[in-house]
Amino acid sequence: MRTKLIGAVLAAASLLVTTPASAQPVDFEARFDSVLGTEVRLPQSFEARYETAFEKRIAELADGSRGRIGISAVDLSTGYHLDILGDQRFPMASTSKIAIAATFLEGVEKGRWSLTSEFPLLVPQRSAKFSSTVAPVSTGKHLPAIQLIELMITRSSNPATDALLRVVGGPVAVNNWAARNGIREFSLDRDIATLVRDDGEFDPATYIDRRDSATPTAMTDLLTALYRGTTLSDSSRSVILGAMSRTVTGKRRIKALIPSEASVSNKTGSLNNTSSDIGYIETPDGRTIALAIYVTGQGSRAQREAKIAQLARALYDGFNARDEAREWAKANYAGARSGGL
Repeated sequence: MRTKLIGAVLAAASLLVTTPASAQPVDFEARFDSVLGTEVRLPQSFEARYETAFEKRIAELADGSRGRIGISAVDLSTGYHLDILGDQRFPMASTSKIAIAATFLEGVEKGRWSLTSEFPLLVPQRSAKFSSTVAPVSTGKHLPAIQLIELMITRSSNPATDALLRVVGGPVAVNNWAARNGIREFSLDRDIATLVRDDGEFDPATYIDRRDSATPTAMTDLLTALYRGTTLSDSSRSVILGAMSRTVTGKRRIKALIPSEASVSNKTGSLNNTSSDIGYIETPDGRTIALAIYVTGQGSRAQREAKIAQLARALYDGFNARDEAREWAKANYAGARSGGL
């Protein structure tokens, strides 16, 4: 069942006009949606909004009083999906690099280029913010595409990313790839050099800039399609998933609190007042959870990263608890049917 959670809204002082103490929570949320341009939600009781203790725990951790937090998580073995502000746009930052790599690999499959084709790094040159539509870059060392993909995912290299982004035809090509593969509410608008140079124009904790943004649900849709092989061949899929398993950035994010017996494959993102991490957690019993966590505000980058780590561990524990409860129920039902209970 696709559960829609709202989570706590931003503090009135940071975004909205003062709300009288007597106002109902739904009125506050309606104004929240109005200001941020998201869908207006129908009135709901607290209990209707948070159906289980697991969902309530995630909603409490995703308190938005210090900045918006968006979450989407899917158990790929059962399809169970949980999200908080999953339909709101958040800055993708470098999490968009998964889609850029996928667009390039589609071109490999169609024979447009190969993993051994060499392309130059695109190195950003100094320029003033907003001084041009596209930030200036210079060409650097030529590297084979397979190495560029490794650099852009494992180390989040911006010059390597822009190298392949130019090859595929720029942001419009990536958006077309996403649309063809059913990834909605996804928009890449600038190359990484321009995005980084002009970063800070808006505060993502209190303002939704649709440029270079996606919803958390769109990103788990992307991760799900990639994992299940519906967008790329097995060989292309293994290139991206393999690189994600070797990511060295974000050690204080999803990976930080996950037990050592589980494995994490991820891609991080960071920009002004926002930190994010998307990827997969493979549990010891062989299940895979796809998750996307976008955190804004919270006070500092370290606090944003700590929040991502907390949420990832809570999701891991909650999905495992759901699975254990399901198995317990099956076992007891079988026992009752056979006369054991």
